[in-house]
Amino acid sequence: MDNRLFINLKPGPTFLDRLTGKTKVRLFFVLILLLIATWDIRLIAPLFVLSIIGLVSIRPNPKKMTVTLVIILIMNLFNLLLMFLVEPDYGRGVVGGSNVIFRFTDFYIVTKETMWYFLVRLMKFMATFIFSLTFIQCITPSEMAAGLYSVKVPYKVCTIVSLAFRYIPDITRDFNNIRISMQARGLELDAKRVGIGTRLKQYVLILAPLVISSFDRVGMIANAMDLRGFGKLKKRTYYAEHEDVKGDRILAPIILLLLALFLVIVVCLIFFPPAFQVWCPWIK
Repeated sequence: MDNRLFINLKPGPTFLDRLTGKTKVRLFFVLILLLIATWDIRLIAPLFVLSIIGLVSIRPNPKKMTVTLVIILIMNLFNLLLMFLVEPDYGRGVVGGSNVIFRFTDFYIVTKETMWYFLVRLMKFMATFIFSLTFIQCITPSEMAAGLYSVKVPYKVCTIVSLAFRYIPDITRDFNNIRISMQARGLELDAKRVGIGTRLKQYVLILAPLVISSFDRVGMIANAMDLRGFGKLKKRTYYAEHEDVKGDRILAPIILLLLALFLVIVVCLIFFPPAFQVWCPWIK
């Protein structure tokens, strides 16, 4: 799906797209909880591979995904570089060893344990981001509201989340329309002709009418919802939610198993805390 946007208003044809909102939300939450709970690469590595498979399966726009993933990867690598510059032997405290591979100076040393920690951290963070990106790509705002409501989030909050995601594409479109119309009136935004300070000032001129129009839109939505009696009842249904398909029935027990695994990890961390944060195969 080359035209797939970051936020979709209608579901696509792939396996993940056809799932119900409740399955998508529950699966996403349990996967993120597992990644948060563990620093063990024996669990992180399979989840990392699963995140890539999930992202590829929804057939996103290759150009958009490549640019996004490269930017996030560079940011994570830069973060790791800063950690190394501040504490080169960081692995000693979190892994439990300090086997030197290379020595620049007495302070700046490269150890196996630090590189191992950096690898685990990079895979953990990238898997978290890819799961989040896949989730946003395969769910519509209405499905997200229905899914959040299925995990007992108040439906007023669910509706707010749904409206926020639903109008992000509209705000982006309005921004581009205002920018083009102001450029047609002589506003210069070319990076080769004006400096970054001037361009920032010009963008402020674009954002001002956009903010005003957004407030007007919020007022109209609030009035329309009041007229339809929104918030009068304690429960509600969502038109976007449909009956479980085959994929939902397959994933339901898997989600329960993953949730049970998360609870086991949490209990073990509480009652049998490890000596070091990160598991390492050569550290006993």
